[in-house]
Amino acid sequence: MAQPIGSLLMISLHGYVAGSPELGKPDTGGQVVFVLELAKRFARLGYKVDVMTRQFEDQPAEDRLNDNLRILRIPFGGKAFIRKEDMHDWYGDFVTNALAAIRARKLQYDVINSHYWDAGVSGQKIAEELQVPHIHTPHSLGSWKRRDMAGVPKDEMAGYRFDERIQKEFVLYRSCDHLIATTEQQVELIAADYDLPREHVTMIPPGIDENRFTPATPDRVDAARERLGLGPADVYVVGRAAENKGYDLIIQALPALRTLQPEARLVLAAGANSEADLELLGQWRALAADIGVADAIEWRGYVPDNDLADHYRAPGVFALPSRYEPFGMTAVEAMACGTPTVVTVHGGLHELVEFGRHALVADPKRPEEFAVMLNMPMQYPWLRSVLAVEGARFARRVFGWTGIARRTLALFDQFKGRYAVYQDALNA
Repeated sequence: MAQPIGSLLMISLHGYVAGSPELGKPDTGGQVVFVLELAKRFARLGYKVDVMTRQFEDQPAEDRLNDNLRILRIPFGGKAFIRKEDMHDWYGDFVTNALAAIRARKLQYDVINSHYWDAGVSGQKIAEELQVPHIHTPHSLGSWKRRDMAGVPKDEMAGYRFDERIQKEFVLYRSCDHLIATTEQQVELIAADYDLPREHVTMIPPGIDENRFTPATPDRVDAARERLGLGPADVYVVGRAAENKGYDLIIQALPALRTLQPEARLVLAAGANSEADLELLGQWRALAADIGVADAIEWRGYVPDNDLADHYRAPGVFALPSRYEPFGMTAVEAMACGTPTVVTVHGGLHELVEFGRHALVADPKRPEEFAVMLNMPMQYPWLRSVLAVEGARFARRVFGWTGIARRTLALFDQFKGRYAVYQDALNA
């Protein structure tokens, strides 16, 4: 029987990857949190972990988080930020520079785990060069995203380069040793859209920091509401400014919600840093003005990391209105904090929750339907109580990071040593 793995390379290329990531910056959201939290749990369980990412702007080449965990940054593509959709042409430089760094420092890994297709394409090349098993976590699928963004203007769709992405995903999924999907829905889509055997995919959901995202006593919730200016009639939404997040859809649901709850507000914390992000914010503000709900929306922008949990606890309802969402980490965090949550049907999370017990589910593309679900916990205290207690219990038991890490390591162990004979030949 193979010995347990000891050394891991995790690759996540886009966004601002750091020990304390600046959430809300471009391409810096749920995936960055996912990778870092998983890496921290691997390290806590005794494994040596390197998280490899892109070095740009004034970032250091290395951050050591503890004795078992460090972030290694590999320069490529210049000093400026590059959004993930525009990074296609630089992957060869990353592979070359990463392999040079690995060999210069005599680094050895038992398994490579890549995240998102940009890191997956690159990670596969590195794994083949080093003769190391490669497990890929897609996070999102090009085929699904293209389908769910139907109707978006052609010039915006062109920027995603879907044809190129889907072709590279198709080859990647056949080349890597295994795939980790984050929902059962994603497993189904990979099998159907990419014609891949189901036994090549394992479903392991994302996790949450169960020590940080917790319910709070009523006095603490009251204090958070007073400090943050939030209340029981507020609907809270947080995430990056992106078309797929569906912020325009929840704005369209606001008139119907206000009919049911005249005091209801939408508190929208949409992180925006680029010109494209700011343009989207302008479009959403114009939409709110056109339908007469501008006065019922508060635009929060970026929320500091140390305020995230209280922002989840303070509102009456948390909403995930995405028109496309691979999972929906923010919804799980809100549930873990004891806040009634409404999630989109256009994502995998809704298949895991029990409707009316853990969370509520609706189609944000149907504004009246979504509004009715947002109203329910505000209208009925007994339902709010059930969702608060059962949602938190469900989120914490099912999505605690340590349990997720153990499940992932057990999968990695199955592939250790698969290419040992080839490694020996290369080192001879």
